[in-house]
Amino acid sequence: MNARAFEEQNSDMQEIELKQLAMDALADLKGNDIVCLDVRNQTDIADYMIIASGTSSRHVNAMVNNVIAEAKKSGVAPNGIEGQQPGEWVLLDLVDVIVHVMVPQARDFYDLERLWSVDSTPEESGPIEH
Repeated sequence: MNARAFEEQNSDMQEIELKQLAMDALADLKGNDIVCLDVRNQTDIADYMIIASGTSSRHVNAMVNNVIAEAKKSGVAPNGIEGQQPGEWVLLDLVDVIVHVMVPQARDFYDLERLWSVDSTPEESGPIEH
């Protein structure tokens, strides 16, 4: 196995471990409806998006803080955090894994699962009608 192939394999393993670490950290604090979407074929910004619900903005922030703490223990520093105030929807960027934690009302309104489940490859989309 050449060095590049080893790096790619190692990177894939790290992404999978990071994805699982984030999902476990959310579950540890009783996150609701935790879903992981594989978005590798849809965007270059991340490989996985994890979406979870909290019961309140305080619960949302506690779950995000737990993911951050667990990631840092594994040597991964967040690339960015958005929305901690007011805490209805917090986005945590772990580079290859993006974590969205929301109160149920925000999750229902934005419906990220539906948005990211649409496969919009040109070969499969139909003609645009005017």
